[in-house]
Amino acid sequence: MNNKVGIRKWLSFIIAGFVGQLAWAIENNFFNLYVFECTENYNFIPAMVAASAAAATLTTLLMGALSDRLGKRKAFISFGYILWGISIILFAFLNPHSKLSIVAGSAMAAGIMIVVMDCIMTFFGSTANDAAFNAFVTDNTQESNRGKVESVLSILPLIAMIAVVGLDGALTSEGKRNWLVFFLVIGGLTTIVGIISIFLLPKDTVQPNKSEPYINNIFYGFRPKVIKSNPLLYLVLITFMVFSIGIQVFMPYLMVYIDQVLEIKDLDFTIALGVTLILASAITVVFGLFMDRIGKNKIMIPAIIVTVGGAIGMFFVQKNFAMGGVMIAGTIMMSGYMIGTAVLGAKVRDFTPNNEVGLFQGVRMIFIVLIPMVTGPYIGRGVSYINAQTYVNEYKQTVIKPNSFIFLFAGLVILLAIIPTLIIIKKERQIKANEQIDETAD
Repeated sequence: MNNKVGIRKWLSFIIAGFVGQLAWAIENNFFNLYVFECTENYNFIPAMVAASAAAATLTTLLMGALSDRLGKRKAFISFGYILWGISIILFAFLNPHSKLSIVAGSAMAAGIMIVVMDCIMTFFGSTANDAAFNAFVTDNTQESNRGKVESVLSILPLIAMIAVVGLDGALTSEGKRNWLVFFLVIGGLTTIVGIISIFLLPKDTVQPNKSEPYINNIFYGFRPKVIKSNPLLYLVLITFMVFSIGIQVFMPYLMVYIDQVLEIKDLDFTIALGVTLILASAITVVFGLFMDRIGKNKIMIPAIIVTVGGAIGMFFVQKNFAMGGVMIAGTIMMSGYMIGTAVLGAKVRDFTPNNEVGLFQGVRMIFIVLIPMVTGPYIGRGVSYINAQTYVNEYKQTVIKPNSFIFLFAGLVILLAIIPTLIIIKKERQIKANEQIDETAD
């Protein structure tokens, strides 16, 4: 069997994947910083994360099933990216401190509008990326090459964050960010890639799935019969869910924590994050090259342990060694996180039925996005009350800063992912043993 992906598919994976991650990088990290700078109210962060996660999951359920039903991935990706980019640009006009703002002078109105606009943007992004692009990658890979492909895809969020952090550094002067240009650049690039993908992406090969009514396809992955028929898929999704909940305890607050608590700002902020993400990306790529050869199961538990170790390291980082501490502990934590994500992502694709890829994208989002993003940020918000640091902002509001306990509690949750991982390993060994017995009998 030919396990070569081909240059056109690689370009499609990398270009669409990278720019999609640029857009998600600002949604997952800089929107949190943006809404805080616009309102100086941390309460908008977990609300926005939960709302966008719900929007992403519902969108992927509906559009993933629709893409399967129509047998279309390319159109959803191309036109989804175009509209995704336009929606990102619109954020530039929601800053109450800007003369171009449609909510000038009102922090509360700005916060509400940013949360609503985030859900709208997420609809386009999840249609294009979560539903269609993820299914497109599964359609165009196979078990023998998914480890390599997934390792490349898994570092794209880090590379995207490096690019976004670099752009942020170039557009920040004396602690003030040029949000207008920031959103114009990212949004414009996303739209351009949507146009390019019309010509770059190969023709759809997936066959339309119209065997059942559309409404049945939406809920296909929740049927007891389907769950019973795909036990390994759902075990991997449970593992991914626990792992992701732990990540979401600290991830929404990471940029704010580095900027506001450790007080690493401007060029130092760019350098600290840039070095951390570059090193973590390089480490992930190296592991990815050998993942299929070594075996995904042999990598998963060490990845969990490394992520936990890095999170504990971040817990102990202090202001007097903030940059060095973030670069060392952050590199360890992010390396483990991305390697673990690559392994779990590849295994989800391995166990997804080939002719029902789109039908399972919504289920995947519930486990990997909705539940983690609804629970994790609130855990992080809750633990910030431990030894809470407060101050009164310019709007006379008492604000609680995220604190180092977000990393300690994240590590504890991530550690729990070892339990379902061990069950998966045991289950796979049993299946292989049974297959060998059957072969011997024949």
